Amino acid sequence: MERRIISTEIQEEDQAQEFSLRPRKLSEYIGQEKAKQSLGIYIEAAKNRGESLDHVLLYGPPGLGKTTLAGIISNEMGVNVKITSGPAIAKPGEMAAILSGLGEGDILFVDEIHRLNRQVEEVLYPAMEDYAIDIMIGKGQSARSIRLDLPHFTLVGATTRAGLLSAPLRDRFGIIHHLEFYTPQELSVIIRHSADKLGVTIDREGAYEMARRSRGTPRLANRLLKRVRDYAEVEYEGKITREVAGEALDLLEVDKMGLDSNDRLILMTIIEKFDGGPVGLDTLSAAIGEDAGTIEEVYEPYLVKNGLINRTPKGRVATDQAYHHFGQKREMEE
Repeated sequence: MERRIISTEIQEEDQAQEFSLRPRKLSEYIGQEKAKQSLGIYIEAAKNRGESLDHVLLYGPPGLGKTTLAGIISNEMGVNVKITSGPAIAKPGEMAAILSGLGEGDILFVDEIHRLNRQVEEVLYPAMEDYAIDIMIGKGQSARSIRLDLPHFTLVGATTRAGLLSAPLRDRFGIIHHLEFYTPQELSVIIRHSADKLGVTIDREGAYEMARRSRGTPRLANRLLKRVRDYAEVEYEGKITREVAGEALDLLEVDKMGLDSNDRLILMTIIEKFDGGPVGLDTLSAAIGEDAGTIEEVYEPYLVKNGLINRTPKGRVATDQAYHHFGQKREMEE
């Protein structure tokens, strides 16, 4: 599968500048008002008591700011943060080494925490509840378990698949927040803040044009900003207006709903070849030459969320909104 500019998964090009664009404090964080307000209260209370923050679980689609929030929590608490991911920790001993290396009150951020294997996950249970881990010494009949005390730390787990978390792990988090997609207004503010940090001249209309094509995701908004900046520097002496942003994004084949050429191919195939559906996933896959799993996991979630496709027992159906987006009329059955 080709790399999509509108993918919300982190890409290599994002890593160089994403860190510099991230806010450092809750007061600088835009959007997610419910989570931000609650975290502010919990952080202030923990600091007043001189305790570590309760364990935090953040879940939601990629690119919405889970890693950013972990960094903000560590800055607000005045502690260090250790960043790792579920797939990177293969053995219980590796998790034990990470935990024993933390300082008092430190943050351990585990991205994709739902991908921890069961043996590693079980090391976390006593660590999260009792701030201790059990280590086996020796082998065979001479093996014995010793308990190693840990500093009081805060585990911040992030996942895009909360349903895959085991109940014992999920129940050990005291603070759980679902991160929502951002509104175009919120993304417009984020884009203007990022443009200021990057030294890019942009007006409100230009920022809003990019925001409404950014699929509700700050990571994608910042990526599009960098691409539009390049276009503006070459063609329009650097200033981004609504017309410049529109031209640049049209050139990138990102339309007014944030759909790219692959999204449009799926929708138009359902509309034109299958009369709007229903069409089975395997049949659709064969028709456009794309893997069925990729369609279901990569393309469809956004199309379904925005009311362009319905999943039915008989197959995929293009909605009236999809017809309207392409300026098409649905042929009524007699």
